[in-house]
Amino acid sequence: MRLVLNDPLAEVRVTLTAEGGSCARARQVVREAAASWELSEDLADDAQLVVTELVSNSIDHGEGPITLTVSRRAGGMLVEVHDESSRMPQIRPVDPNSARGRGMQLVQALSVRWGTTPQQSGKVVWAQLEA
Repeated sequence: MRLVLNDPLAEVRVTLTAEGGSCARARQVVREAAASWELSEDLADDAQLVVTELVSNSIDHGEGPITLTVSRRAGGMLVEVHDESSRMPQIRPVDPNSARGRGMQLVQALSVRWGTTPQQSGKVVWAQLEA
């Protein structure tokens, strides 16, 4: 599927299942939105890494279906991932012996700001990226 977003304030929303293939689908959505909005390749690369981490966290620690929303913002994009778990993500200290546990540190490093918004059914973890 190729996204065509003529409206510079367009929003893309997709529902993903809690399985590994959803990370690839989320990266595709972000990549195509960034291209349609004529955002830089560097920003698109960073956004793809961020969305991979957010969706992976929802698969590993969340509940229910995952909703990905990507919105155009001045100078960049907003990536939001909703799941039905109320557990909030945490930035953990790096364990040099573990191949995992650095996801939210990457999100923090690549985003101008990020956060979590509690919802009636779960939470939204979001990250704003700018060029």
